[in-house]
Amino acid sequence: MHMALLPNEKIVTFDRSEFGPSNITLPQGKCIKEDSKSSDCYAHSVEFDPATRAVRPLTILSDTWCSSGAFSIDGTLVQSGGYRLGEKVVRYFKPCMDCDWEEDQNGLLSPRWYASNQVLPDGKIIVVGGRYQFTYEFIPKLSGSDRILYKLPFLKETRYSALVPNNLYPFLHLSTDGNLFVFANDRGILLDYINNKVIRSYPVMPGGISRNYPSTGYSVLLPLKLFSTTDSDNNTSTPDAEVLICGGTAPDSNEKANVGVFVPASKSCGRLIITAASPEWEMEEMPINRVMGDMIMLPTGDVLIINGAAKGTAGWGVARDPVLNPVLYRPDARNSDGSTRFEVLAPSLIPRLYHSTAHLLSDGRVLVGGSNPNINYNFSALYPTELSLEAFYPPYFTKKKPRPSIVAVNPGLKIGYKQKISLEFTLEGSVILSDLFVTMVAPSFTTHSIAMNQRLLVLAFNNEVKKTSSGNYLVEGYAPETAALAPPGYYQLFLVHEAIPSKGKWIQIKQF
Repeated sequence: MHMALLPNEKIVTFDRSEFGPSNITLPQGKCIKEDSKSSDCYAHSVEFDPATRAVRPLTILSDTWCSSGAFSIDGTLVQSGGYRLGEKVVRYFKPCMDCDWEEDQNGLLSPRWYASNQVLPDGKIIVVGGRYQFTYEFIPKLSGSDRILYKLPFLKETRYSALVPNNLYPFLHLSTDGNLFVFANDRGILLDYINNKVIRSYPVMPGGISRNYPSTGYSVLLPLKLFSTTDSDNNTSTPDAEVLICGGTAPDSNEKANVGVFVPASKSCGRLIITAASPEWEMEEMPINRVMGDMIMLPTGDVLIINGAAKGTAGWGVARDPVLNPVLYRPDARNSDGSTRFEVLAPSLIPRLYHSTAHLLSDGRVLVGGSNPNINYNFSALYPTELSLEAFYPPYFTKKKPRPSIVAVNPGLKIGYKQKISLEFTLEGSVILSDLFVTMVAPSFTTHSIAMNQRLLVLAFNNEVKKTSSGNYLVEGYAPETAALAPPGYYQLFLVHEAIPSKGKWIQIKQF
Protein backbone atom coordinates (compact mmCIF):
# COMPACT_ATOMS: atom_id res chain seq x y z
CA MET A 1 0.00 0.00 0.00
CA HIS A 2 2.90 2.38 0.75
CA MET A 3 6.47 2.40 -0.58
CA ALA A 4 9.60 4.57 -0.36
CA LEU A 5 13.23 4.21 -1.45
CA LEU A 6 15.80 5.29 1.14
CA PRO A 7 19.22 6.80 0.30
CA ASN A 8 20.82 3.49 1.38
CA GLU A 9 19.00 1.77 -1.55
CA LYS A 10 16.58 -0.08 0.73
CA ILE A 11 12.84 -0.02 0.10
CA VAL A 12 10.53 0.49 3.07
CA THR A 13 7.04 -0.81 2.40
CA PHE A 14 4.01 -1.19 4.66
CA ASP A 15 0.30 -1.85 4.75
CA ARG A 16 -2.50 -1.45 7.28
CA SER A 17 -1.68 -2.73 10.76
CA GLU A 18 -5.12 -4.20 11.56
CA PHE A 19 -5.47 -6.50 8.54
CA GLY A 20 -4.85 -9.55 10.69
CA PRO A 21 -1.93 -12.01 10.35
CA SER A 22 0.53 -11.23 7.57
CA ASN A 23 2.96 -13.59 5.84
CA ILE A 24 5.92 -12.41 7.94
CA THR A 25 6.33 -12.67 11.70
CA LEU A 26 8.15 -10.24 13.97
CA PRO A 27 11.37 -11.38 15.66
CA GLN A 28 10.91 -13.02 19.03
CA GLY A 29 10.23 -10.48 21.75
CA LYS A 30 8.96 -7.81 19.35
CA CYS A 31 5.26 -8.68 19.52
CA ILE A 32 2.94 -5.73 20.04
CA LYS A 33 0.48 -5.94 22.92
CA GLU A 34 -3.00 -5.08 21.68
CA ASP A 35 -4.67 -5.53 25.07
CA SER A 36 -4.19 -7.53 28.26
CA LYS A 37 -5.16 -10.77 26.50
CA SER A 38 -3.71 -10.60 22.99
CA SER A 39 -0.59 -9.63 21.05
CA ASP A 40 0.17 -9.01 17.40
CA CYS A 41 3.30 -10.91 16.37
CA TYR A 42 3.04 -10.21 12.63
CA ALA A 43 4.99 -7.64 10.62
CA HIS A 44 2.97 -5.03 8.74
CA SER A 45 6.07 -3.24 7.47
CA VAL A 46 9.32 -4.54 6.04
CA GLU A 47 12.61 -3.26 4.70
CA PHE A 48 13.38 -4.82 1.32
CA ASP A 49 16.78 -4.88 -0.38
CA PRO A 50 16.22 -5.02 -4.18
CA ALA A 51 19.85 -6.09 -4.75
CA THR A 52 19.78 -9.17 -2.51
CA ARG A 53 15.99 -9.60 -2.11
CA ALA A 54 16.52 -9.76 1.65
CA VAL A 55 13.53 -8.82 3.81
CA ARG A 56 13.78 -7.40 7.35
CA PRO A 57 10.58 -7.21 9.45
CA LEU A 58 9.83 -3.81 10.98
CA THR A 59 7.56 -2.83 13.85
CA ILE A 60 4.77 -0.30 13.39
CA LEU A 61 2.77 0.53 16.52
CA SER A 62 -0.09 2.52 14.99
CA ASP A 63 -2.37 2.10 11.99
CA THR A 64 -0.82 3.48 8.78
CA TRP A 65 -3.85 2.80 6.55
CA CYS A 66 -4.02 5.41 3.75
CA SER A 67 -1.34 7.66 5.21
CA SER A 68 1.22 10.01 3.65
CA GLY A 69 4.94 10.71 3.73
CA ALA A 70 8.05 12.57 2.53
CA PHE A 71 11.77 12.76 3.36
CA SER A 72 13.61 15.10 5.72
CA ILE A 73 16.89 16.78 4.79
CA ASP A 74 18.94 13.99 6.39
CA GLY A 75 17.16 11.21 4.46
CA THR A 76 14.79 10.16 7.23
CA LEU A 77 11.38 8.99 6.01
CA VAL A 78 8.79 11.16 7.78
CA GLN A 79 5.43 9.41 7.62
CA SER A 80 2.18 10.91 8.84
CA GLY A 81 -1.39 10.09 9.69
CA GLY A 82 -3.44 6.98 9.09
CA TYR A 83 -6.57 5.48 10.59
CA ARG A 84 -8.10 5.63 14.06
CA LEU A 85 -5.25 5.56 16.62
CA GLY A 86 -2.81 6.32 13.78
CA GLU A 87 -4.56 9.42 12.47
CA LYS A 88 -2.46 11.96 14.43
CA VAL A 89 0.79 9.99 14.51
CA VAL A 90 4.05 11.07 12.85
CA ARG A 91 6.49 8.22 12.29
CA TYR A 92 10.20 8.34 11.51
CA PHE A 93 12.39 5.76 9.81
CA LYS A 94 16.12 6.46 9.46
CA PRO A 95 18.26 4.82 6.76
CA CYS A 96 20.55 2.74 8.97
CA MET A 97 21.31 -0.95 9.35
CA ASP A 98 19.26 -1.77 12.46
CA CYS A 99 16.81 1.14 12.60
CA ASP A 100 13.13 0.60 13.19
CA TRP A 101 10.10 2.87 13.22
CA GLU A 102 9.94 5.63 15.85
CA GLU A 103 6.56 7.22 16.52
CA ASP A 104 5.31 10.54 17.86
CA GLN A 105 1.75 9.78 18.92
CA ASN A 106 0.78 13.48 18.88
CA GLY A 107 2.84 14.68 15.93
CA LEU A 108 -0.19 16.14 14.10
CA LEU A 109 -2.75 18.71 15.19
CA SER A 110 -5.54 17.27 13.07
CA PRO A 111 -6.49 13.72 12.03
CA ARG A 112 -4.97 12.97 8.62
CA TRP A 113 -6.47 10.10 6.61
CA TYR A 114 -5.91 10.32 2.80
CA ALA A 115 -3.78 13.48 3.14
CA SER A 116 -0.84 14.54 0.92
CA ASN A 117 2.68 15.75 1.82
CA GLN A 118 5.25 17.94 0.08
CA VAL A 119 8.77 19.01 1.09
CA LEU A 120 9.16 22.81 1.16
CA PRO A 121 12.18 25.07 0.46
CA ASP A 122 13.01 25.34 4.18
CA GLY A 123 13.02 21.55 4.55
CA LYS A 124 9.74 21.41 6.46
CA ILE A 125 6.94 19.17 5.22
CA ILE A 126 3.44 20.48 4.57
CA VAL A 127 0.53 18.07 5.17
CA VAL A 128 -2.64 18.98 3.26
CA GLY A 129 -6.18 17.72 3.66
CA GLY A 130 -7.45 14.30 4.61
CA ARG A 131 -10.96 12.97 5.05
CA TYR A 132 -13.20 15.71 6.57
CA GLN A 133 -10.10 17.90 7.03
CA PHE A 134 -10.12 21.20 5.14
CA THR A 135 -6.83 22.42 6.59
CA TYR A 136 -3.06 22.11 6.33
CA GLU A 137 -0.19 22.04 8.83
CA PHE A 138 3.58 21.59 8.97
CA ILE A 139 5.78 18.84 10.38
CA PRO A 140 7.89 18.41 12.37
CA LYS A 141 6.70 20.91 15.01
CA LEU A 142 9.86 22.98 15.50
CA SER A 143 8.48 26.51 15.98
CA GLY A 144 5.33 28.36 16.96
CA SER A 145 4.09 28.65 13.39
CA ASP A 146 4.33 24.86 13.07
CA ARG A 147 1.77 24.51 15.87
CA ILE A 148 -0.96 26.37 13.98
CA LEU A 149 -3.71 24.72 11.95
CA TYR A 150 -4.34 26.64 8.72
CA LYS A 151 -7.76 26.62 7.06
CA LEU A 152 -8.05 25.81 3.36
CA PRO A 153 -11.68 26.26 2.19
CA PHE A 154 -10.68 25.14 -1.33
CA LEU A 155 -10.74 21.54 -0.07
CA LYS A 156 -14.37 21.88 1.04
CA GLU A 157 -15.36 23.66 -2.16
CA THR A 158 -14.00 20.82 -4.33
CA ARG A 159 -15.66 17.97 -2.43
CA TYR A 160 -18.21 16.08 -4.58
CA SER A 161 -20.06 14.66 -1.55
CA ALA A 162 -19.31 13.56 1.99
CA LEU A 163 -19.35 9.87 1.01
CA VAL A 164 -17.62 10.30 -2.37
CA PRO A 165 -15.24 13.25 -1.88
CA ASN A 166 -13.29 12.97 -5.17
CA ASN A 167 -10.71 15.33 -3.67
CA LEU A 168 -8.77 13.16 -1.22
CA TYR A 169 -5.03 12.69 -1.68
CA PRO A 170 -4.87 16.10 -3.44
CA PHE A 171 -2.02 16.56 -5.92
CA LEU A 172 0.72 18.82 -4.52
CA HIS A 173 3.54 20.31 -6.60
CA LEU A 174 6.00 22.92 -5.37
CA SER A 175 6.15 25.67 -7.99
CA THR A 176 9.43 27.27 -9.00
CA ASP A 177 8.47 30.46 -7.12
CA GLY A 178 8.21 28.54 -3.84
CA ASN A 179 4.39 28.56 -3.68
CA LEU A 180 2.36 25.34 -3.69
CA PHE A 181 0.14 24.09 -6.50
CA VAL A 182 -2.81 22.19 -5.01
CA PHE A 183 -5.18 20.25 -7.27
CA ALA A 184 -8.38 18.62 -6.00
CA ASN A 185 -11.18 16.99 -8.00
CA ASP A 186 -11.11 19.02 -11.24
CA ARG A 187 -9.28 22.26 -10.47
CA GLY A 188 -6.19 23.79 -8.91
CA ILE A 189 -4.94 26.79 -6.96
CA LEU A 190 -1.57 28.32 -6.13
CA LEU A 191 -1.21 28.59 -2.36
CA ASP A 192 1.02 30.95 -0.42
CA TYR A 193 1.15 28.57 2.54
CA ILE A 194 3.21 30.95 4.69
CA ASN A 195 0.56 33.69 4.61
CA ASN A 196 -2.37 31.28 4.19
CA LYS A 197 -3.47 32.99 1.00
CA VAL A 198 -4.68 31.64 -2.35
CA ILE A 199 -2.80 33.81 -4.83
CA ARG A 200 -4.10 32.18 -7.99
CA SER A 201 -7.04 30.06 -9.13
CA TYR A 202 -6.59 28.04 -12.31
CA PRO A 203 -9.17 27.10 -14.96
CA VAL A 204 -11.26 23.99 -14.33
CA MET A 205 -9.75 21.03 -16.14
CA PRO A 206 -11.99 20.27 -19.16
CA GLY A 207 -13.96 17.06 -19.58
CA GLY A 208 -16.15 16.81 -16.49
CA ILE A 209 -13.84 14.19 -14.93
CA SER A 210 -12.90 13.87 -11.25
CA ARG A 211 -9.19 13.20 -10.78
CA ASN A 212 -8.73 12.50 -7.06
CA TYR A 213 -9.67 9.70 -4.68
CA PRO A 214 -11.82 7.68 -5.10
CA SER A 215 -12.04 8.71 -8.79
CA THR A 216 -8.29 8.29 -8.70
CA GLY A 217 -6.23 9.91 -11.45
CA TYR A 218 -2.50 10.66 -11.27
CA SER A 219 -0.16 13.61 -11.70
CA VAL A 220 3.46 14.69 -12.09
CA LEU A 221 5.37 17.94 -12.27
CA LEU A 222 7.10 17.69 -15.65
CA PRO A 223 10.91 18.05 -15.78
CA LEU A 224 12.27 21.40 -14.65
CA LYS A 225 14.88 22.37 -17.22
CA LEU A 226 17.56 24.62 -15.79
CA PHE A 227 19.25 26.86 -18.32
CA SER A 228 22.75 26.19 -19.55
CA THR A 229 25.35 28.31 -17.78
CA THR A 230 26.77 29.22 -21.19
CA ASP A 231 23.57 31.13 -21.99
CA SER A 232 24.39 34.48 -20.42
CA ASP A 233 20.94 35.88 -21.16
CA ASN A 234 19.08 33.11 -19.38
CA ASN A 235 21.23 31.70 -16.62
CA THR A 236 19.46 33.67 -13.87
CA SER A 237 15.95 32.93 -15.15
CA THR A 238 13.57 30.55 -13.43
CA PRO A 239 12.14 27.73 -15.56
CA ASP A 240 8.41 27.37 -16.05
CA ALA A 241 6.60 24.76 -13.98
CA GLU A 242 4.21 22.52 -15.89
CA VAL A 243 1.97 19.82 -14.42
CA LEU A 244 0.54 16.76 -16.14
CA ILE A 245 -2.68 15.17 -14.86
CA CYS A 246 -4.22 12.05 -16.39
CA GLY A 247 -6.96 9.51 -15.82
CA GLY A 248 -9.68 9.51 -13.23
CA THR A 249 -13.35 8.93 -13.97
CA ALA A 250 -16.84 10.42 -13.94
CA PRO A 251 -17.78 12.04 -10.59
CA ASP A 252 -20.55 9.50 -9.89
CA SER A 253 -18.53 6.45 -10.95
CA ASN A 254 -17.89 5.28 -7.38
CA GLU A 255 -21.59 5.44 -6.52
CA LYS A 256 -22.42 3.37 -9.60
CA ALA A 257 -19.63 0.85 -8.96
CA ASN A 258 -21.00 0.22 -5.48
CA VAL A 259 -24.24 -1.05 -7.09
CA GLY A 260 -22.46 -3.08 -9.76
CA VAL A 261 -22.26 -0.59 -12.65
CA PHE A 262 -18.66 -0.09 -13.71
CA VAL A 263 -18.15 3.10 -15.72
CA PRO A 264 -15.16 3.25 -18.12
CA ALA A 265 -12.26 5.28 -16.75
CA SER A 266 -11.10 8.42 -18.52
CA LYS A 267 -8.47 8.49 -21.27
CA SER A 268 -7.89 12.21 -20.95
CA CYS A 269 -4.74 14.02 -19.88
CA GLY A 270 -4.11 17.71 -19.37
CA ARG A 271 -0.96 19.83 -19.21
CA LEU A 272 -0.96 23.20 -17.48
CA ILE A 273 1.93 25.66 -17.21
CA ILE A 274 1.18 26.94 -13.72
CA THR A 275 3.71 29.78 -14.00
CA ALA A 276 2.29 31.15 -17.30
CA ALA A 277 0.71 34.60 -17.40
CA SER A 278 -2.56 33.17 -18.77
CA PRO A 279 -2.46 29.40 -18.22
CA GLU A 280 -4.75 27.16 -20.28
CA TRP A 281 -5.10 23.39 -20.26
CA GLU A 282 -3.59 21.51 -23.21
CA MET A 283 -5.63 18.30 -23.46
CA GLU A 284 -4.70 15.00 -25.08
CA GLU A 285 -5.76 11.35 -24.82
CA MET A 286 -4.01 8.24 -23.58
CA PRO A 287 -4.30 5.10 -25.71
CA ILE A 288 -5.95 3.22 -22.79
CA ASN A 289 -8.66 4.16 -20.28
CA ARG A 290 -7.10 4.03 -16.81
CA VAL A 291 -8.04 4.79 -13.22
CA MET A 292 -5.64 4.17 -10.28
CA GLY A 293 -2.52 4.32 -12.44
CA ASP A 294 0.90 5.08 -10.98
CA MET A 295 2.78 7.87 -12.73
CA ILE A 296 6.56 7.59 -12.30
CA MET A 297 9.21 9.99 -13.59
CA LEU A 298 12.03 8.06 -15.28
CA PRO A 299 15.63 9.37 -15.22
CA THR A 300 15.32 10.30 -18.89
CA GLY A 301 12.48 12.74 -18.16
CA ASP A 302 9.89 10.42 -19.70
CA VAL A 303 6.83 9.45 -17.66
CA LEU A 304 5.78 5.86 -16.99
CA ILE A 305 2.08 5.14 -16.39
CA ILE A 306 1.56 1.70 -14.89
CA ASN A 307 -1.02 -0.34 -12.87
CA GLY A 308 -4.72 0.40 -12.52
CA ALA A 309 -8.07 -0.53 -14.08
CA ALA A 310 -10.09 0.41 -17.16
CA LYS A 311 -13.42 0.59 -15.30
CA GLY A 312 -14.67 1.58 -11.86
CA THR A 313 -12.83 3.46 -9.11
CA ALA A 314 -10.56 3.07 -6.13
CA GLY A 315 -12.08 1.28 -3.13
CA TRP A 316 -13.02 -2.20 -2.02
CA GLY A 317 -14.03 -4.35 -5.00
CA VAL A 318 -15.21 -1.48 -7.20
CA ALA A 319 -12.83 -1.78 -10.18
CA ARG A 320 -12.91 -4.07 -13.20
CA ASP A 321 -10.75 -4.80 -16.27
CA PRO A 322 -7.18 -4.51 -14.95
CA VAL A 323 -4.90 -2.56 -17.28
CA LEU A 324 -1.85 -4.77 -17.73
CA ASN A 325 -0.01 -2.63 -20.31
CA PRO A 326 2.17 0.21 -19.06
CA VAL A 327 2.30 3.33 -21.20
CA LEU A 328 5.29 5.60 -21.78
CA TYR A 329 4.69 9.35 -22.14
CA ARG A 330 7.38 11.48 -23.77
CA PRO A 331 6.70 15.12 -22.77
CA ASP A 332 8.96 16.62 -25.44
CA ALA A 333 7.76 14.53 -28.40
CA ARG A 334 6.65 16.61 -31.37
CA ASN A 335 3.34 15.67 -32.89
CA SER A 336 3.57 17.32 -36.30
CA ASP A 337 3.36 13.90 -37.96
CA GLY A 338 0.06 13.17 -36.25
CA SER A 339 1.56 10.74 -33.75
CA THR A 340 1.00 11.03 -30.01
CA ARG A 341 3.42 11.31 -27.15
CA PHE A 342 2.26 7.92 -25.84
CA GLU A 343 3.70 4.44 -26.43
CA VAL A 344 1.99 1.24 -25.22
CA LEU A 345 4.51 -1.17 -23.66
CA ALA A 346 4.58 -4.92 -23.03
CA PRO A 347 2.04 -6.15 -20.45
CA SER A 348 2.50 -7.67 -17.03
CA LEU A 349 0.71 -10.89 -16.15
CA ILE A 350 -0.34 -9.61 -12.72
CA PRO A 351 -3.32 -7.27 -12.14
CA ARG A 352 -2.31 -4.33 -9.94
CA LEU A 353 -5.45 -2.60 -8.70
CA TYR A 354 -6.37 -0.82 -5.47
CA HIS A 355 -3.49 -0.55 -2.98
CA SER A 356 -0.73 -1.32 -5.48
CA THR A 357 2.40 0.83 -5.78
CA ALA A 358 5.35 1.56 -8.07
CA HIS A 359 8.69 3.22 -7.39
CA LEU A 360 11.82 4.16 -9.34
CA LEU A 361 15.01 2.36 -8.29
CA SER A 362 18.51 3.80 -8.66
CA ASP A 363 19.41 1.25 -11.34
CA GLY A 364 16.63 2.63 -13.56
CA ARG A 365 14.13 -0.18 -13.05
CA VAL A 366 10.70 0.44 -11.54
CA LEU A 367 9.65 -1.72 -8.60
CA VAL A 368 5.97 -2.66 -8.72
CA GLY A 369 4.11 -4.39 -5.92
CA GLY A 370 0.92 -5.14 -4.07
CA SER A 371 -2.76 -4.92 -4.99
CA ASN A 372 -5.54 -5.65 -2.59
CA PRO A 373 -9.06 -4.51 -3.52
CA ASN A 374 -10.41 -6.69 -0.70
CA ILE A 375 -11.27 -5.69 2.87
CA ASN A 376 -8.90 -8.34 4.27
CA TYR A 377 -6.31 -10.71 2.83
CA ASN A 378 -8.32 -12.72 0.31
CA PHE A 379 -6.71 -15.15 -2.11
CA SER A 380 -9.89 -16.48 -3.73
CA ALA A 381 -11.63 -13.22 -4.69
CA LEU A 382 -12.15 -12.05 -8.28
CA TYR A 383 -8.95 -10.03 -7.88
CA PRO A 384 -7.02 -11.74 -5.07
CA THR A 385 -4.68 -10.09 -2.61
CA GLU A 386 -1.30 -9.86 -4.35
CA LEU A 387 1.82 -10.19 -2.19
CA SER A 388 4.41 -10.19 -4.97
CA LEU A 389 6.93 -7.62 -6.16
CA GLU A 390 8.12 -7.39 -9.75
CA ALA A 391 10.61 -5.18 -11.59
CA PHE A 392 9.61 -3.33 -14.73
CA TYR A 393 12.40 -2.63 -17.22
CA PRO A 394 11.73 0.60 -19.17
CA PRO A 395 12.56 0.62 -22.91
CA TYR A 396 16.04 2.07 -22.38
CA PHE A 397 17.15 -1.35 -21.11
CA THR A 398 16.54 -2.85 -24.55
CA LYS A 399 18.57 -0.29 -26.52
CA LYS A 400 21.67 -1.83 -28.08
CA LYS A 401 23.88 1.06 -27.06
CA PRO A 402 26.44 1.43 -24.25
CA ARG A 403 25.28 2.63 -20.87
CA PRO A 404 27.18 5.49 -19.21
CA SER A 405 28.50 5.04 -15.68
CA ILE A 406 29.17 7.83 -13.18
CA VAL A 407 32.63 7.38 -11.63
CA ALA A 408 32.77 10.46 -9.38
CA VAL A 409 30.91 13.62 -8.45
CA ASN A 410 33.03 16.64 -7.54
CA PRO A 411 33.28 18.36 -5.10
CA GLY A 412 31.58 15.35 -3.48
CA LEU A 413 28.19 13.91 -2.63
CA LYS A 414 27.19 16.92 -0.49
CA ILE A 415 26.40 19.90 -2.71
CA GLY A 416 25.38 23.49 -2.04
CA TYR A 417 23.05 25.67 -4.10
CA LYS A 418 24.66 27.38 -7.13
CA GLN A 419 27.79 25.30 -6.53
CA LYS A 420 29.93 24.30 -9.49
CA ILE A 421 29.92 20.53 -9.93
CA SER A 422 31.55 18.07 -12.29
CA LEU A 423 30.70 14.50 -13.21
CA GLU A 424 33.38 12.04 -14.25
CA PHE A 425 31.95 9.14 -16.22
CA THR A 426 32.83 6.24 -18.45
CA LEU A 427 31.25 5.33 -21.78
CA GLU A 428 32.24 2.83 -24.43
CA GLY A 429 32.66 4.78 -27.64
CA SER A 430 32.31 8.47 -28.37
CA VAL A 431 30.15 11.01 -26.56
CA ILE A 432 27.42 12.69 -28.58
CA LEU A 433 27.19 16.05 -26.84
CA SER A 434 23.73 16.87 -28.17
CA ASP A 435 22.40 13.64 -26.62
CA LEU A 436 23.97 14.14 -23.19
CA PHE A 437 22.29 15.62 -20.12
CA VAL A 438 22.18 15.23 -16.34
CA THR A 439 19.04 14.76 -14.24
CA MET A 440 18.39 14.95 -10.52
CA VAL A 441 15.41 13.01 -9.12
CA ALA A 442 13.84 13.53 -5.69
CA PRO A 443 12.83 10.30 -3.92
CA SER A 444 9.06 10.02 -3.56
CA PHE A 445 6.63 8.38 -1.19
CA THR A 446 4.16 6.36 -3.24
CA THR A 447 0.66 5.23 -2.30
CA HIS A 448 -2.80 5.29 -3.89
CA SER A 449 -1.52 6.38 -7.33
CA ILE A 450 0.24 9.43 -5.93
CA ALA A 451 4.03 9.84 -5.74
CA MET A 452 4.43 12.55 -3.13
CA ASN A 453 7.35 14.96 -3.59
CA GLN A 454 8.28 13.44 -6.97
CA ARG A 455 10.46 15.92 -8.84
CA LEU A 456 12.99 15.80 -11.70
CA LEU A 457 15.40 18.55 -12.71
CA VAL A 458 17.52 18.69 -15.86
CA LEU A 459 20.67 20.38 -14.60
CA ALA A 460 22.52 23.23 -16.30
CA PHE A 461 25.77 21.83 -17.72
CA ASN A 462 28.33 23.41 -20.03
CA ASN A 463 28.26 22.33 -23.67
CA GLU A 464 31.65 20.69 -23.44
CA VAL A 465 33.03 17.25 -22.60
CA LYS A 466 36.64 16.84 -21.47
CA LYS A 467 38.87 13.78 -21.29
CA THR A 468 40.61 13.01 -18.00
CA SER A 469 44.14 11.64 -17.62
CA SER A 470 42.64 8.23 -16.84
CA GLY A 471 40.71 8.22 -20.11
CA ASN A 472 37.32 8.94 -18.56
CA TYR A 473 34.99 11.77 -19.59
CA LEU A 474 34.20 14.90 -17.58
CA VAL A 475 31.29 17.35 -17.80
CA GLU A 476 30.86 20.47 -15.69
CA GLY A 477 27.87 22.51 -14.62
CA TYR A 478 26.04 23.95 -11.64
CA ALA A 479 23.71 22.81 -8.90
CA PRO A 480 20.20 24.36 -8.81
CA GLU A 481 20.22 27.97 -7.69
CA THR A 482 17.43 27.90 -5.10
CA ALA A 483 15.61 25.63 -2.69
CA ALA A 484 12.36 26.48 -4.49
CA LEU A 485 13.77 24.62 -7.49
CA ALA A 486 15.22 21.77 -5.44
CA PRO A 487 14.11 21.55 -1.79
CA PRO A 488 16.97 20.44 0.48
CA GLY A 489 17.58 16.73 0.90
CA TYR A 490 18.74 13.65 -0.98
CA TYR A 491 18.41 13.17 -4.74
CA GLN A 492 19.39 10.52 -7.28
CA LEU A 493 21.81 11.93 -9.87
CA PHE A 494 21.70 10.38 -13.36
CA LEU A 495 23.75 10.99 -16.49
CA VAL A 496 21.75 10.30 -19.65
CA HIS A 497 23.37 9.62 -23.02
CA GLU A 498 21.38 8.75 -26.15
CA ALA A 499 18.29 8.30 -23.93
CA ILE A 500 20.05 5.70 -21.75
CA PRO A 501 20.57 6.64 -18.08
CA SER A 502 23.47 5.68 -15.88
CA LYS A 503 22.77 4.14 -12.51
CA GLY A 504 21.81 6.85 -10.05
CA LYS A 505 24.29 8.30 -7.58
CA TRP A 506 22.83 9.67 -4.33
CA ILE A 507 23.74 13.27 -3.52
CA GLN A 508 22.54 15.63 -0.81
CA ILE A 509 21.80 19.27 -1.56
CA LYS A 510 21.32 21.92 1.11
CA GLN A 511 22.59 25.31 2.26
CA PHE A 512 26.02 24.62 3.76
